[in-house]
Amino acid sequence: MTETILDLAEITLRELNQTLQNSANGAFRVTNPRGAHAVAAGLHTDVEVHIDGSVGYYCAGMHQVGTVRVEGNASTGLAENIMSGKVHITGSATMSAGATGNGGLVVIEGNSGARCGISMKGVDIVVGGNVGHMSAFMGQAGNLVVLGDAANDLGDSLYEANIFVRGKVASLGADCIEKEMRAEHVETLTRLLAEAGMDADPADFTRFGSARELYNFHVDDIDAELAARSTGA
Repeated sequence: MTETILDLAEITLRELNQTLQNSANGAFRVTNPRGAHAVAAGLHTDVEVHIDGSVGYYCAGMHQVGTVRVEGNASTGLAENIMSGKVHITGSATMSAGATGNGGLVVIEGNSGARCGISMKGVDIVVGGNVGHMSAFMGQAGNLVVLGDAANDLGDSLYEANIFVRGKVASLGADCIEKEMRAEHVETLTRLLAEAGMDADPADFTRFGSARELYNFHVDDIDAELAARSTGA
């Protein structure tokens, strides 16, 4: 497929994103991104976007459909609120990659910083390296796959998302526990590794999930609750 070249040294970011959003399909190559923010944001048609170089904040934010590939690194909020489609970077991402994502696939070949997958709601995220602290914080649905290590407080306040880690975990967050790797989880992990182009054995991973204690009411706590209300605490 012939690529249309969009050079950020010659056009504005607004013109770039408007061109992409107005295109029903096709392939585009973005040159000279030079760390620009919000590159290829809000895509809602089936286009392929290839970015030659590193990008700044919120690259591919609000991604609805299509594919974005970054040959380089990305700053805060990569693919924030992704709904569908695929976002793939060859380098590393800083904080909050895939935050609040509802669907789709985010692939980070390098490392990802703190709060990777924060409040994920159905997105699948595959990280070839390590993830920073509080990754998958308040994760509600979807899968976070980490081929490297995970920093402190992994899965803090987790709901129903799955976390698969091949390396070491510095510490688990509140209500996150190690869980059994059943056949359906192996199947999911195998599929995600293949889709991400990652060469790894699912047998080397440990699954983590919610202990389901934080969001369940326990009748044993009623006396303490009533006492707190009566004192205005």
